[in-house]
Amino acid sequence: MRYAQGGGLTDAERTTREQLRLQAVERFESGQKNAGVATALRISVRSVERWRRTWREGGEAGVLSKGSPGRPRLNEVQVAGLKRELERGPLAHGWTDQRWTLARIKTLIGRLFHVSYTVEGTWRLLMRHGWSWQQPTRRAIERDDDAVEVERLDHRRQFIARGGPRRVIGTSVTAWAPGMQPPTRSRERRTAR
Repeated sequence: MRYAQGGGLTDAERTTREQLRLQAVERFESGQKNAGVATALRISVRSVERWRRTWREGGEAGVLSKGSPGRPRLNEVQVAGLKRELERGPLAHGWTDQRWTLARIKTLIGRLFHVSYTVEGTWRLLMRHGWSWQQPTRRAIERDDDAVEVERLDHRRQFIARGGPRRVIGTSVTAWAPGMQPPTRSRERRTAR
């Protein structure tokens, strides 16, 4: 096989592959059989059969390259517009806090440009344009540690009241699915049911 399975051809490799298809078309027009074309071009008979069928249905234009299947869905103007909108912040777009998550950016792209991306595709788009995941180096000034602790303890009480499987290490609770055994730790403190 002339290229790795799974495709992933560069533009140059795609052009080379297109040239092979055009050579095959010349041989089709001269009346050569599939096996002879495959041997001469060092490709599989199956590829030749597929190319011949495409050539019969669409002519020479049918075997030309359609371009990269993974071409960007947003052009450079749209990417610049996305950057401006991201700089405005999530609050300007209706979210209640200042965190840009991949899911939110994916939704924003859909709203602004009517283009659907997956979360992974959104991540790749951002990385391709030099954006990266950021984590705050310190906690927000507005954070109320007492309120966070009260809420965490309230969630813990609700979880324990439901009677779900649990183990307690310090103040954190880890839930386990039915049938799973928690790993044993010597410093682990378990609660009674």
